[in-house]
Amino acid sequence: MASSPIPNWSILHPLPLGRGEPACRQAGVGGLIILFIWGLALVIVNEMTPTERIKLGISTCLLGLNVRYDGGHKLDRFLTDTLGQYVEYVPVCPELECGLTVPRESMHLEGNPDSPHLVTSYTKQDMTDRMARWATKRVKELERENLCGFIFKSNSPSSGMERIKVYNKKGMPVKRGVGIFARIFIDHFPLLPVEDEAHLHNPELRENFIERIFAFQRWREVLQKKENRGMVVGFHTKHKLLILSHSPRHYQAMGKLVATAKDLSLKEFYSQYQTLLMEALKSKTTFKKNSNVLVHMMGYFKEQLSSDEKKELLEVIDFYRKGHIPLVVPITLMNHYVRKYDQPYLKKQAYLNPHPLELQLRNHV
Repeated sequence: MASSPIPNWSILHPLPLGRGEPACRQAGVGGLIILFIWGLALVIVNEMTPTERIKLGISTCLLGLNVRYDGGHKLDRFLTDTLGQYVEYVPVCPELECGLTVPRESMHLEGNPDSPHLVTSYTKQDMTDRMARWATKRVKELERENLCGFIFKSNSPSSGMERIKVYNKKGMPVKRGVGIFARIFIDHFPLLPVEDEAHLHNPELRENFIERIFAFQRWREVLQKKENRGMVVGFHTKHKLLILSHSPRHYQAMGKLVATAKDLSLKEFYSQYQTLLMEALKSKTTFKKNSNVLVHMMGYFKEQLSSDEKKELLEVIDFYRKGHIPLVVPITLMNHYVRKYDQPYLKKQAYLNPHPLELQLRNHV
């Protein structure tokens, strides 16, 4: 028996009237399925519940403000025009806020990569203590902002979060440093999602970071209410499949924690759960892990799905697992069956709608 053809993903782009049918025929049965799914996705966009804007810290220059040492900026259009529709930014410019001017002498890190010094490039002034004193005070002020994450400027000696050049005595750089402010921020907020704008150009890293900030916002909503074990259990129930898609190991550990919650004080229970949650979501999803979750979800429809529907869904999941189509395709079909058969448990799962579909985070292959 011949296998089903791999669908032609180009059919998902808007087509002029009259061209849709030939494109679908060329794509085969799989293409027809996916075109149907794409139509469903457009419906889901309008059905998603709007959320309160998420507070994110960000390096000021990424917003287009002229605060860099040379008087320029590093405007990032995705951050301002796309993600900016869903977040409220709290801008931070370490060099300007610690009292330096615009323009100013450039700086770099030198010495021991584990504890480097921040030094001006030409006059060789050591700005380490000045920056560290300001940063220590600033992170305490940022506690009041209830941030759900931070976007740093890559390659910055003050704000870069990894692989920053650190120069040795011979003037040779090694990419092992962390910016002075970034290190103090990360140490002070160890569970907050952090990323730099360069990594956010990678579709997988972008999806992981944004998925984490939306999940952290939902967790923050739990924290704002009166502490009780039932609130955490409810949150966990809603996020089970999302956690499983990131880390089966954490999924098991969190299940055991929730089951034994009565053995812990409320404070300890909340603390352990939050740590495991953010550790789990930091782990990257894969084709295999997502496919396993999707097949697991099919089990909730074993009495409702027809043989043709099961075949259709398994075919789409397999296309995804092999890397031929993006995750949005099987997810949208799954959402269709959740609504069609009114599956109560899956309707509440954050995995199906972890962030606004308009961000197109699950559209990459």
